[in-house]
Amino acid sequence: MAENNEEKNEQEEIGLYEKIIARTEELLGSGRKNLDEALKRAGDDLSSAGSFTREQAEKISIFVKRDIQHAIDSTDRGRETVKGAVDPKRVAVGAHSLFSKILSNTAETLSDWAKKSEQHLEFKTGEVTSPGALTCKNCGEAIHMKNTAKIPPCPKCHQTIYRKSY
Repeated sequence: MAENNEEKNEQEEIGLYEKIIARTEELLGSGRKNLDEALKRAGDDLSSAGSFTREQAEKISIFVKRDIQHAIDSTDRGRETVKGAVDPKRVAVGAHSLFSKILSNTAETLSDWAKKSEQHLEFKTGEVTSPGALTCKNCGEAIHMKNTAKIPPCPKCHQTIYRKSY
């Protein structure tokens, strides 16, 4: 029996909460009341209608005000968070940082590609190669292979590493 009364009271309070919210929104929407005035007026209207006591209306009005204030505060914090996130100075620094990372990664990748490409163009004495020009990587002396043949040491400095071009 006590559980039924408790459940009934809880349902009444929930109903009153919803009615106070609706009436407060209505009064605020008319533009003639601030939040405190609208809550007081909503509580007075509902208690004078006889459905609820003045004490019940005041108790529930406190909960409604708390929840509305929390919603307002959350919105303000959210607005500040968004404002901070899109601050032009912050966006510019972020863009510079991102651009720098992209350029650094691109430079590293290009350097790796250049090394791999250079390795494919590097030929050594004793290897067999097709016709083309070989430039000594040590002194820059060029030898021209007219036929497929083994690569000799550099005629000028006697080093053994060349770069091939066609």
